[in-house]
Amino acid sequence: MKKILFTLFIIYGFGLNAQNGQTTDYDWKKMDPKQRKEVINNLSPDERKELLKKFRNNMVLENLEIDPSDKTEFTQLYNEYLDNQKQIKSQFNSNFNPETLSDEEAKAKLQQSFEVGQKLLDNRKKYADKMQQVIPCQKVLKLFQSEGMMRDKMNERKPHSGYNSMARPKQNP
Repeated sequence: MKKILFTLFIIYGFGLNAQNGQTTDYDWKKMDPKQRKEVINNLSPDERKELLKKFRNNMVLENLEIDPSDKTEFTQLYNEYLDNQKQIKSQFNSNFNPETLSDEEAKAKLQQSFEVGQKLLDNRKKYADKMQQVIPCQKVLKLFQSEGMMRDKMNERKPHSGYNSMARPKQNP
């Protein structure tokens, strides 16, 4: 999943903070895949994470056509939102086999999943309100819509193994 996302972000062609704190701008669009892979492989895990975050942010800013005067404030809110969503999701361990749970354990796990789902929804509402102070409601809606489409695309390509996913079966149109 990370490789697919990373490849998508690289295509957008933004600069990165490279080795030893030096800022080096790469023209990702003009690089062939082998060159891109080499540059990425030479980055530390933290640098890769930061690069991915930068690409994601730039993609969102470009997709939503955020006014340059609002970019900094929006990016800060968007990153806070994502960090909070990630923190909330970490409260639920989905790597379990439901068939090995007792009725009580299954009920507790189900209840926990509802509670985490509600926290995610509450966080989304909270940040939708905050984002509307910076960008129009239509762009907030577009953000959440594109977020859902990206998640669906990633789930289509992600191999589902073990019990860590309760994927919905594909439905034919």
